[in-house]
Amino acid sequence: MSLPPGFLDELRTRISISDVVGRKVMWDQRKSQPGKGDFWSPCPFHHEKTASFHVEDRKGFYYCFGCHAKGDALKFVQETENVGFMEAVEILAQEAGMEMPKRDPRAQEKQDRRTLLADVMEQAVQFFRLQLKTGAAGDARAYLQRRGLTAQALDRWEIGFAPDGWQNMWDALRGKNVPEDLIIGAGLAKPSNKGGKPYDTFRNRIMFPIRDARGRAIAFGGRAMDPNDNAKYLNSPETELFDKGRSLYNHGPARSASGRGSTLVVAEGYMDVIALAEGGFQSSVAPLGTAITENQLQMLWRMSDEPIIALDGDKAGIRAAMRLIDLALPLLEAGKSLRFAIMPEGKDPDDMIRSEGPDAVQAVLDQAMPMVKLLWQRET
Repeated sequence: MSLPPGFLDELRTRISISDVVGRKVMWDQRKSQPGKGDFWSPCPFHHEKTASFHVEDRKGFYYCFGCHAKGDALKFVQETENVGFMEAVEILAQEAGMEMPKRDPRAQEKQDRRTLLADVMEQAVQFFRLQLKTGAAGDARAYLQRRGLTAQALDRWEIGFAPDGWQNMWDALRGKNVPEDLIIGAGLAKPSNKGGKPYDTFRNRIMFPIRDARGRAIAFGGRAMDPNDNAKYLNSPETELFDKGRSLYNHGPARSASGRGSTLVVAEGYMDVIALAEGGFQSSVAPLGTAITENQLQMLWRMSDEPIIALDGDKAGIRAAMRLIDLALPLLEAGKSLRFAIMPEGKDPDDMIRSEGPDAVQAVLDQAMPMVKLLWQRET
């Protein structure tokens, strides 16, 4: 049986490997650090008295330094319950409250299409990056330079430019024989209501590729160069690759940095994340909408037990904090919480990094308030 795209990723997001393994072992309380998602126990796969079996919650893997057994939660269930892969998926899906998909003979066809869409997106990344080097992108380059982005930073973040005009991307991809349905399916173009050729989704915008936790380009965010544009920031439409409420900007690199002990910081936008990461705060992410969703909150808790939410110090920032607290309260579990770092009024992390440097941001993060304190202030 083939599983639909994204099912296993969602399952791994919902389960904690320490919970799965913890039913079979006794954690070594002296060696384990639950707050960091770091657990040790005697190995369940071979006889030993010392705690050489290591579980890392944030990475989702276990490893025994004695017998070298290793794997993820699914592998652990397979080995300890003596079941096959699909049975292990069913066991964990039931625990996670996920309904197993019905047999879908078209699942492989769908997966193949997603692979094709991801390839089209990579071509789009390269197209936009090339366009940023052209004469048409002069104003865009000047803007990015004013925002403090070096040429090296532009390369690291794969920032590009969508030129003005209706069919630049369309013509470039069709010139490479990319099928029309894949260009539209990737969210790079939209059908014309006037019977003409489809038109580009992004025009006259600085482009930020959005990658999933596995590093695949799944969407774009575009910053308008025209100050009169109705949408200052525009995300790709939702596609077979992109679900806005289940995605985070800079997810993969931030998850890796968080696993190395870096504090997880949640900012509001792309430029904040880039400024933070360039300033040394590598475990920084941003939601891709106006507010953090329940799914995104669970993703954050998978990376860190207590993420820091960095908000502007104005009334809108405080309101956003309260909305997030209301979302988080019913979902709280032991060891999970949030802290809130309120920036000086009128400034965001990007502003502070450029004007005052990383140390000023670190000082604000060090003073981040626990969620319960902010809630107490509201209720009293």
